[in-house]
Amino acid sequence: MQGDAFRGHDESSTSLNKGTFREFVDWYKDKVEVVKDAYDNGSKNCQMLSHHIQKDLTKACAEEVMAVVMDEIHDRKFSVLIDESRDVSIKEQMAMILRFVNDEGKVLERFVGIQHIERCTAVALKEALVGMLCSHKLSISILRGQGYDGASNMRGEFNGVQKLIRDENPYAFYVHCFAHQLQLVVVTVSTSTPAIADFFNYVPLIINTVGASCMRKDALLARQHDLLLEKVENGEILTGRGLNQESSLARPGDTRWGSHLKTLLRILVMWEAIIDVLEIVKKDSIKPTCNGGAFGLIGKMESFDFVFIMHLMIELLSITDILSRALQRKDQDIVEAMHLIIGVKESLQDMRDNGWESLFKRVKIFCDKNEIEVPDMEKEVNARGTSARRRQKVTNMHFYQVEIFLAAIDSIMSEMNHRFGEVSSELLVCMASLNPRNSFSNFDVDKLVRLAEIYAEDFDIGEIALLPSQLRSFVGRVRRSQEFFGCTELPQVAEIMVKVGMDKSYPLVYRLIEMTLILPVATASVERVFSAMSIIKTDLRNKMGDEWLNDLMICYVEKEIFRSISNEKIIKRFEEMGKRRIGGSTTGSGGARVPPSAVEPMEPHLSPN
Repeated sequence: MQGDAFRGHDESSTSLNKGTFREFVDWYKDKVEVVKDAYDNGSKNCQMLSHHIQKDLTKACAEEVMAVVMDEIHDRKFSVLIDESRDVSIKEQMAMILRFVNDEGKVLERFVGIQHIERCTAVALKEALVGMLCSHKLSISILRGQGYDGASNMRGEFNGVQKLIRDENPYAFYVHCFAHQLQLVVVTVSTSTPAIADFFNYVPLIINTVGASCMRKDALLARQHDLLLEKVENGEILTGRGLNQESSLARPGDTRWGSHLKTLLRILVMWEAIIDVLEIVKKDSIKPTCNGGAFGLIGKMESFDFVFIMHLMIELLSITDILSRALQRKDQDIVEAMHLIIGVKESLQDMRDNGWESLFKRVKIFCDKNEIEVPDMEKEVNARGTSARRRQKVTNMHFYQVEIFLAAIDSIMSEMNHRFGEVSSELLVCMASLNPRNSFSNFDVDKLVRLAEIYAEDFDIGEIALLPSQLRSFVGRVRRSQEFFGCTELPQVAEIMVKVGMDKSYPLVYRLIEMTLILPVATASVERVFSAMSIIKTDLRNKMGDEWLNDLMICYVEKEIFRSISNEKIIKRFEEMGKRRIGGSTTGSGGARVPPSAVEPMEPHLSPN
């Protein structure tokens, strides 16, 4: 359950570190005399030390977990979320998660396995996907959604996996991972204008210079600690749980969600400490190159340009960060995600229309506090990035407001419209009519009937004819019912319908809601699987086989299900996996004696959990 290794590096009786399993058994033997007697005086082949037995036990656990997952899915429609990543032994691993709605109306995302991929082509990935589904006796015909991270071989319009799947099943609609699209927006905005691109060129230099050695990092943390104590004593900041904790600088990464905002916030919070450490580097450096580097960075940081762009980017990225965090929720639905995207666009437009004055005021206050010169906004200067000989004059106000502030916001809004253009597709526009906010104010019977027609495999002609009256009756009832008051998310609607029995009264409406809920939004769940893989398959366990890794991953990722399974079920499945020697006799599954050469060593029935 914790992803620990069964076997230790040195399992000899004199070892002081035999590994987690043997150390735990030794500890338990000291507590329970019966177990100690069984191990010390019993048969030497009854100690569960064989790696074959340990793998069989894990396989029995994994199979019981998967039996619960398959029972939850039953014959329901589902979507797949797939991603690929290298493990520590440089093997390409493909992880699969199924998204479906259970009997209680709850949206579930269940991990069903990981598979080694030898060729990362669309055809190979598609074959692996179909193979994993078939291994669990699931048909591609009941697939209703696909979600990938956006890699070219996964989403290619003509030869990608989604195209190959839809050739077999046209109702397996594809949605590009919203979280990855948002990260691409952030990366594009970081290079939207020459001034902002230049700013982000200096940010890694500052972080690298300040954290280039252990001594500099320690000096940074010590200086930040002293500054926090000084501000607490002066009453400038408050103390409390989670407030003003020790932190360090973080590098921005194009593939790490939210890393750009995190980096800039750390620079803002640790501003004085960073300047002090750069001064120490400039003063103590023997090599002129290091001295000059710190000298230039201090001048860059204490310029109005740097401070202005830092505050602007923090405000812009804070708006998108709300959406980024929401998209990583396990129970996020496509309707709410669309609502959040619209909200982000509205916030950006409001900032463009009304945000200049408040931003400039905050920047000016920061500059005054840190003794940074604020330029005269009405003064004419040469246009930045052009030769002085061209004599192109603009005011400072024009440069900061038009060429940076408005240009950055226009760039992010344009990129949002481009990346999330699929939100305007007919399928998602129809689904938006199910948004429960403001008592289903967007409810549109015609669009929902059209949605049923898109899913023609799930609604026959007679059901489509009955759907309008059922939709009108449904929306009238939910607007009157106390249970739905304050309901803002579609998953809540599904759960309430099941709870009060409305899924039986309005089966066609519930089926539409179910189709909407299973459409994937983001691949965050698959990313979490790869985080688990890095815990289980480490440098010390880099020779782990694919089947062994898969079984361990299932038990570790779906530990909530694993915890609920009784030991008796696992023991029974373990016993049914093969003929084993029990005690001193050898018996088959029916109790008949068999030759010792035909059986595996039998191990005692300890609790595998």
